[in-house]
Amino acid sequence: MQVQKVIHTKGSVVVTAMPQTTVAAAANLLKEHRIGALVITDAAGAVVGILSERDIVRGLPQHGASVLAMPIEKLMTRKVMTCTLHSHVEDIMRDMTAGRFRHIPVVEDGRLVGIVSIGDMVKHRLEQLESETEQLQSYIQS
Repeated sequence: MQVQKVIHTKGSVVVTAMPQTTVAAAANLLKEHRIGALVITDAAGAVVGILSERDIVRGLPQHGASVLAMPIEKLMTRKVMTCTLHSHVEDIMRDMTAGRFRHIPVVEDGRLVGIVSIGDMVKHRLEQLESETEQLQSYIQS
């Protein structure tokens, strides 16, 4: 199954922020949208980073409460793995597991078109397996 099917089902809305946004504002966006990561884009809309809840938590011991006033570019992950709509779910799940991250922006022709989480991947993989099981049971019974 390709990522395109996951995006078609879950939608292509991506909450983004600019690098100079404060960590406090980013935390509010995460809370408001009930998400675990923000894609950080430049003025042209290109992906320049990603900021997860985990990044914020890791910044607290180093910077204390002052981390909230910092721009997110100080905490964001700059080396962002992306995928395309034609990437395979199994490959993305393997990459997420190996890299120990939970979110991958989906980019086509240099343009952000969605984001997928490990939860999205697992959900769609389970649905696929359930469908295959039902088909096999139907075949065996007929």
